[in-house]
Amino acid sequence: MKRWTAALVGLLGVAAALAAGHLVAALVGPPSSPFLAVGNTAIDFTPSPVKDFAVRTFGTYDKLVLLLGMALVLLVAALVAGLLSRRSPLPGTVLAVVLGLLGVAAVVYRPDLGQLGVLAPIASLVVGVAVFRALHARALRASAGPGPDAPDADAPDADAPDTDARRAGVDSEGRRRFLIASGATAVGAAVAGAGGQLLATRVDVEASRRAVGDLTPARPAPPIPATADFAGEGTPSFITPNRDFYRVDTALSVPRVRAEDWVLRVHGMVDRELNLRYDDLRRRDLVERTITMTCVSNEVGGPYVSTANFVGVPLRDVLREAGVRDGADQLLSTSADGWTAGSPVDVVMEEDRGALVALAMNGEPLPLEHGFPARLVVPGLYGYVSATKWVVDLELTTFAARKAYWLERGWGERGPIKVMSRIDSPKGLSTVTGRAVVTGVAWAQPTGVGKVELRSDGGPWQTAQLAEEVNGSTWRMWRAELDLPPGGHLVEVRATDADGVTQPQARVAPVPDGATGWHSVFFTIE
Repeated sequence: MKRWTAALVGLLGVAAALAAGHLVAALVGPPSSPFLAVGNTAIDFTPSPVKDFAVRTFGTYDKLVLLLGMALVLLVAALVAGLLSRRSPLPGTVLAVVLGLLGVAAVVYRPDLGQLGVLAPIASLVVGVAVFRALHARALRASAGPGPDAPDADAPDADAPDTDARRAGVDSEGRRRFLIASGATAVGAAVAGAGGQLLATRVDVEASRRAVGDLTPARPAPPIPATADFAGEGTPSFITPNRDFYRVDTALSVPRVRAEDWVLRVHGMVDRELNLRYDDLRRRDLVERTITMTCVSNEVGGPYVSTANFVGVPLRDVLREAGVRDGADQLLSTSADGWTAGSPVDVVMEEDRGALVALAMNGEPLPLEHGFPARLVVPGLYGYVSATKWVVDLELTTFAARKAYWLERGWGERGPIKVMSRIDSPKGLSTVTGRAVVTGVAWAQPTGVGKVELRSDGGPWQTAQLAEEVNGSTWRMWRAELDLPPGGHLVEVRATDADGVTQPQARVAPVPDGATGWHSVFFTIE
């Protein structure tokens, strides 16, 4: 068959397979869609340095880049399989089987998918093979010309002009049937894919979120003073709006859990197991705390740090109600999609730490992408050991007995946040007219920032002006006016926490327990 015909057959076979898997997944569990299951499994098996590179390079678009990359790989594979199948359907059949088995393996591997989940990749395999072979057969017949029942052009009584015309008619009819079958397949795949997407979102989580209403804290956080930031001079606003709050996680698709269906199980090394529903928590005396969260993937000077007012139930109270037994040193929290984090029990049980099972964020129920219905927030620990979103399970155990997601991949065990500072203004390589006003942020949760210093061109350190402190578990803004001559200048910053620990100069990558180093920018005075 012609190359374009073979390529089209390969593309339609893969499209039909993916659409069928997506449709069936919508009925047995949306995450079992082969495309998503393989993507999530690929994330799990990606080496940590590669993940760190993806977060550093693509930021919050890393998942979109992964999905687009997978789509491109499938596109190329479909084209190659089609082109290799111009004479025989075997290469394309092998590809369909391999992709189907890969989907089955990915679904079986995922901890959040039940046994019925394998039906989605099995449907993908069966439909992919069947559609490819059916289209391939039609394409071959169309390419081969008239069949055995067509007039014989070499027969002595054949009228050559009439025979050629009839042969052309047969060829045309074969092509027409192939094109009709191809069009029907394309339409069917589109309908199945769209139907699967609609069914997958039939759980109206947004309606559940709206129905929650106000989550008014019995103990609100102190008001944020107007002098808590220098937003007018280039720092972020002290409170990060929900739409701007950083998001770094491993979920390709946001788990869709309704508040009325949510249950938090507390078990393991406890005196009594608890099963807490959403209403069980919201009826308690809620507290509001202003907390800065930091991602361990944040490079020196990076953007993955944000601050919000969280409302929820003190995690310490929940664990005391369950009764933590002696010897338990790890709180293993599990997300609705199976992701796990291990928090040090001694930290989350500190009376003044302020760890929360959070239900609300900046005056509204948690946004879906930030953990609705509930998440953990533990001040002073990087998110990979403390900030489980869509949390459904808390197990009291030990670090020796259970390893959480990132510990299995070589990251640090306890994850305390390191003292850090960042220059926000002026931006690197920018030009400043007149006197240089340098502003930025520093953080050292939960101790608090005691001092920020700057120096230009390797000269003496100058102490910056600090904005008003809100609490030790939040970032702190700073500003400094530098009297610099015209020309290019390199400005560096370092912070010291309230206990006197100064941010080290040596640059260390985020792996395994957070980056260190002084942030610097180069700009020009004119």
